[in-house]
Amino acid sequence: MRLAGKVALITGGNSGIGLATARLFVAEGARVAVTGRNPATLQAVTDELGPDVLAIAADVTDTAAMENAVAQVAAQFGKIDVLFANAGIPGNTPLGSTPLAAFRKVIDTNLTSVFFTVQAALPHLNDNASIILNGSVISVLGNPGYAAYAASKAGVRAMARVFASELSPRGIRINVVAPGATRTPIWNGAAPTEAAFANLEKRIAATTPLGRIGEADHIAKTVLFLASDDAAHVQGAEIFVDGGSTASPAGAPIYRS
Repeated sequence: MRLAGKVALITGGNSGIGLATARLFVAEGARVAVTGRNPATLQAVTDELGPDVLAIAADVTDTAAMENAVAQVAAQFGKIDVLFANAGIPGNTPLGSTPLAAFRKVIDTNLTSVFFTVQAALPHLNDNASIILNGSVISVLGNPGYAAYAASKAGVRAMARVFASELSPRGIRINVVAPGATRTPIWNGAAPTEAAFANLEKRIAATTPLGRIGEADHIAKTVLFLASDDAAHVQGAEIFVDGGSTASPAGAPIYRS
């Protein structure tokens, strides 16, 4: 088992990519703490994953709450070996019609909270720990209407490189996993009906070289690699898990004859 005896903290670990990663980490021998805002889904995590999981209600935008959460993890499990700063929100912020509050909410959740989550964790991290930040293909694709989201995820990739410079003396590794379109609850509301969502998935698949939408497990397995000693010499990297959407968009089915 690749994480035997390790302690991991996953923000936003009560659904989607975070929950898939929590399942995988437990299966690989880790004791896992997850944070989230929904008490019902947090309870469901502990019911499913058992006594090696600690679920903590905490909003990542509340710095004091996150400091308390990290301290609680350390008190119950000991120092932390893996931090997956996964929590984030979508946000449509088209130029010309976006209120300031909507823009700030995306930045605060997806960027500012990542900085302060890492900062809160630092006193409780073991040397040679692994930090993984959740990025996005949107940081490089220029999708219309996603200025705040793209800026937040581009900020994450830039911060990771700074963190790597600052924390390398402790042997702490910082890397980014950048998902493409992935089937998770973040897509809820992206289409008005199940049929409409099925059509949306078909369009995504047609513009993805591998011809399919991603699954949460695809991302979780990449996070596991970055968390484990298999990635012992990987520092400051960004791994796109997007079926080729950023590297080779011209290979997508929509462009094939």
